[in-house]
Amino acid sequence: MTYTLIGSCCLIFLIGPASGFSPSYGTGEALREAQSAYFNRWGVVPRTLLSGAVRPLFAPLTALFLHGNWLHLLGNLLFLFVFGGLVEQRLGPARFVLFYLCVGYVAMLCYAASHPESAETLVGASGAISGVLGAFLYLFPRTRVTSVFPFLFFLPLRFPAWIVLLFWLTLQWLAVRQDTDGPGVAYLAHVVGFTLGFLYAWFRFRRATVTGPSPAPVSEGESPP
Repeated sequence: MTYTLIGSCCLIFLIGPASGFSPSYGTGEALREAQSAYFNRWGVVPRTLLSGAVRPLFAPLTALFLHGNWLHLLGNLLFLFVFGGLVEQRLGPARFVLFYLCVGYVAMLCYAASHPESAETLVGASGAISGVLGAFLYLFPRTRVTSVFPFLFFLPLRFPAWIVLLFWLTLQWLAVRQDTDGPGVAYLAHVVGFTLGFLYAWFRFRRATVTGPSPAPVSEGESPP
């Protein structure tokens, strides 16, 4: 299901106006108007979501599969690709999808509630993917992941997941304090999603001992990478 979610996001992006691949949306000003109308229809607009109407209540589910540009899409799906598979193995495919959708929905709802008068559109899977990261932190804290950090000259280094994810969460929390009603990144949705994912994994697996994937056997004279 992780790959299905990745494929769905890619397909929806490619056929939408944000990719620029479909000539039916036009170019220049016409394309920008088409993008605005598209995101307003299928994305989350906080003051519309909280208006009491029924139709906007479905918007968080559709918004999870929309992305504003290539960087937004690829950044989100990289995190889902790296962390989603192991979490799905623990939860099972059906429960994983339900978890993903519910966490993403609540994360967007919380962001909208904190910006009730905002007319800016919110799209993207980052709230749901943040939930996957939170669950991963609880389930596989010692699993090593390859990471790059600007202050380490972008060298690919392997760190335990708990270091990488707590560092990421700290950055999101600090950024929440800079958050505004204007366009930008919904950092609060990231923090909410991460917290929900961690709490769900803790509640479901708190009595089980969970470790990362077992390393492959190493022959005498060899050393693991």
